[in-house]
Parts: sequence; C-alpha cells; structure tokens
Amino acid sequence: MSGPRQDPDLVRAYVRTGGRSRPSKDVRLESLVFAATGTLPGLNPDARRVLALFAPSHGGGLAVADIASALSLPPSTTRILVADLIEQGLMTLAQGRDDDRPVTSILERVLHGLRALA
Repeated sequence: MSGPRQDPDLVRAYVRTGGRSRPSKDVRLESLVFAATGTLPGLNPDARRVLALFAPSHGGGLAVADIASALSLPPSTTRILVADLIEQGLMTLAQGRDDDRPVTSILERVLHGLRALA
C-alpha cells in the first residue's frame, strides 16, 4: 500500500466544472482575460478565487495559464471556469485582430530557415 495521498485538493475537477469537460467558449491557455469590476452574489468559491487574482492587477489582464498556475488548478478546469465567468459578464477575453496575424508566406520562410539550420 502506498503512503498517504499527496493531493491537497479534495475537490475533483469534474465537480468544479459540473461534469463538463470542455469550455463553452474558445478559451485557450494563452488567452488573455480581464476581470470586470464587482462580483455577482452566489458565485462559487472557484469563481471568487479566480476573480480575486485580478484585484492586485489594477485592471491588468492575466493569461489563463497564469490563473491555473496561481490557483493550482488543472488547465482544462481553469478554461471552463474562465469561460463561465465570461458568459456571466464578469470577464472579458482579449481578442486579437485577424490583421495581427503574420502572413503565411512569412511563416513558411521562417519554417524553411529553421529546417535549414537543423
């Protein structure tokens, strides 16, 4: 028999997400999110913990991966929690514009250059 369980978190991920395995919105780990001011009565403890991370940032954003790391939550669980907060209007997702993306030909040239180095 192995020793005592090392996992300090007794709440399983599926309990935190209500059994969902995917976020309702396209929230990625690298997505930058901003918290709206105020809270909503009746928020669950995880949502309050996520929103509390934004208090010291004074309006700054956080990446979803940073939220997961700070709260020691699984990344997939954090994505679902953040998507829920976005749907409730308590967070906003920073959207990149399509014209911010590099042109495909530049990416292909970089790829060929990297392959030439290898």
